[in-house]
Amino acid sequence: MIPYGRQQISEDDISAVVSVLRSDFLTQGPAVARFEEAIAARCGIADAVAVNSATSALHIACMALGLGPGDRLWTVPNTFVASANCGRYCGATVDFVEIDPATYNMDTVSLEKKLIEAEQNGTLPRIVIPVHFGGQSCDMQRIAELARRFKFSVIEDASHAIGGSYLDKPVGCCEFSDITVFSFHPVKIITTGEGGAAVTADANLAQSMRELRTHGITRDPSRMERNSEGGWYYEQHGLGYNYRMTDISAALGESQLTRLDGFLERRRALAARYDTILAGSPVKLPGRIEGASSSWHLYVVRVPADVGGGRAKVYERMRAAGIGVNVHYIAVHLQPYYLALGFGPGDFPASELYSEEALTLPLHAGLTDEQQDTVVHALLEATH
Repeated sequence: MIPYGRQQISEDDISAVVSVLRSDFLTQGPAVARFEEAIAARCGIADAVAVNSATSALHIACMALGLGPGDRLWTVPNTFVASANCGRYCGATVDFVEIDPATYNMDTVSLEKKLIEAEQNGTLPRIVIPVHFGGQSCDMQRIAELARRFKFSVIEDASHAIGGSYLDKPVGCCEFSDITVFSFHPVKIITTGEGGAAVTADANLAQSMRELRTHGITRDPSRMERNSEGGWYYEQHGLGYNYRMTDISAALGESQLTRLDGFLERRRALAARYDTILAGSPVKLPGRIEGASSSWHLYVVRVPADVGGGRAKVYERMRAAGIGVNVHYIAVHLQPYYLALGFGPGDFPASELYSEEALTLPLHAGLTDEQQDTVVHALLEATH
C-alpha cells in the first residue's frame, strides 16, 4: 500500500532521541526549550509553546484569549473536529463559516456577510479560527481587517502549514493573528510523534499558555502571590492541564526541523507534478490563492458524482489497487455530535459538496516519482 502520508525518520533523528534517552531528562528538560526556540526562529516570532498535540495547543490558545461560556467561536466545516471542539472545551458556542469552493479555505465573503448579520443580532464571535487547509494559508490579510472591524481574536489553525508562507512571510509570524497553532503528527510536514505548538507575538499570551499546559502552575518568582519559601516552591494560579511535550518528542522535532526545507522542496515538486500529469483528467485539482505558498501537507482532488461512479467507488478501486487514498474531511457540522447541537444538511452547501467529492492522494517527502506514477495510473483507471 502506498500511504497518503508518512513520516521520514533519519539516523540523525534516531540519534537525537537516543541522546535524550541517555540523558537525565526525559521530560521537563532542556530539549523542549531548544525546540521552542527553533520553531520561533523559523516563524520569525518571539514565543513558541510546545505541547503534546495541536488539539491541546488550540485549547490553551482559546483559554489564553479568554474564551468561555456565553462566547462564540467560528471555524470552517472543512477541518478536523479539533478546530471546533476546542471551543466546546471552553463552554463556548461553535458555529461555522462556508469555504471557498476553489481553495477549500474559509471564504472571506461569507465571513463578512455572517459577521454583519451577527453584529445586527448581537451574536458576534469572540474567536475565529481560519484553517490553512492542505498547507495553504487563508486570506489572512482580509480576515485581519474583519477582526479589527468586528473586534474578534484570530487563531490560525496551521496544523497543515508549517513552512508555508503568505505575502512573503512565514506562516506563524502572527502578523494577521493573535496565535498560530501547528501540528507535528507523523503524517504532517515534520513530526514529534505526537505534538503541537502555539506561537505568538504577545508575551502575555505566551506566559498564559505556558502555565495552562502545566496545570496552571508557575515557578516564576516574579509571578508569585506570596514570598517563595524555597527552591521547591510553586503556585497554581488557574485551572490548567497536563499538556506538556516530552524531551523525547522535542528532540525528534528539533532534528526534523533541520530538514524542513528539504521536505518542503520535495512536497512542492510532487504537487507540481500532480498538477501537470492530471491536467485534463476528469478530477478537479486544488486551487491556489494569490500571495500564498503552500507547504503541501495534502493534495486533494475532487471526484464529481458523474465521474467513475462517484468518490466512494473511486476510493474503493484505488484502495483495492494498493493506493492509500483518504478523505479530508467529513464536514464537521454533519458529525452526530454537532447534528445534536442543531446543525444539519444544507447549512453549508459548498462544504458539504466538497466533503462528498474530496479524495486525498498520497503526498509525502518519501514518495518517489515511480510511486506517484502508480497513483496517477490507478486514479485514471478508477475514474474512467
